Amino acid sequence: MPDLVPWFLVLHVLGAIIAFGPTFSFAVIGALGGAEPMHGNFATRISEAITTRRVIPVGLTMPITGIGLIWLVGINPFTRGTRWLLVGIILYTVAFTFALVVQLPTVRRIVAMTSGPPPAAAPGSPPSGPPPGLMENVRKVQRGGLLLSGLVTVIAFLMVVKPDLGF
Repeated sequence: MPDLVPWFLVLHVLGAIIAFGPTFSFAVIGALGGAEPMHGNFATRISEAITTRRVIPVGLTMPITGIGLIWLVGINPFTRGTRWLLVGIILYTVAFTFALVVQLPTVRRIVAMTSGPPPAAAPGSPPSGPPPGLMENVRKVQRGGLLLSGLVTVIAFLMVVKPDLGF
């Protein structure tokens, strides 16, 4: 079965690139949407579409190909010297759970908040600003995006360098 290792490795690496690579562009998409508020909803919907159509489905293949690699190569992530793999698996689980439970629902709230016209201003008063709570949700998504980018970067480091973590 060692002849399957390269195939699983290609699928695993390609899956990581397809799933998590585009997420590093979300900050650019968000900044452009924020600079042109009339396009903010569209920019947020693009990020949500990429997340639901690429990141989540392809990201869910990572455990499958990863377990396949672990089994084919015979690595035990619980032994000293290979704990980088265990840490990577834990960080992946944390990141994916956070993305599904916190980040995606917040993005969907932003889409809902910006899907209609802004609330009407009282006669004679200046136009109303963004819906209440919108900027708080935007900042929450920004912080979450930084966290997720950091986690993906650490996971990539662990998978490539395979450091001896000393425990």
